[in-house]
Amino acid sequence: MSPMNRSQVKIHKSQAKFQKMIFLIEYNRQKARIISLKSFDDSDRVKAQDCRLELELSLNAKGIEHEVVLLEAESEAAIRITHGRYFHDLSELIARFTQELRAA
Repeated sequence: MSPMNRSQVKIHKSQAKFQKMIFLIEYNRQKARIISLKSFDDSDRVKAQDCRLELELSLNAKGIEHEVVLLEAESEAAIRITHGRYFHDLSELIARFTQELRAA
């Protein structure tokens, strides 16, 4: 096996360790809070997509303007880091941003 093939195999093996999850979030922008959060195994991707569509259609029919998103990550903890705006209010986000600026 050539070195290039070995590195490709290593990448493939490390990706196999990463168990993806899918998160469906309904978010009220005006109140800056999560209305609902559901998690799905990666194997239930179609079910997650169907639930997102059903939720969006239901909200639209009721005239409710909430943000509906599907996010993919290893865990809820990971999306709390990468998509913190869904989980923290504005004052918390500003405090975190200020801390990061001071640390830089």
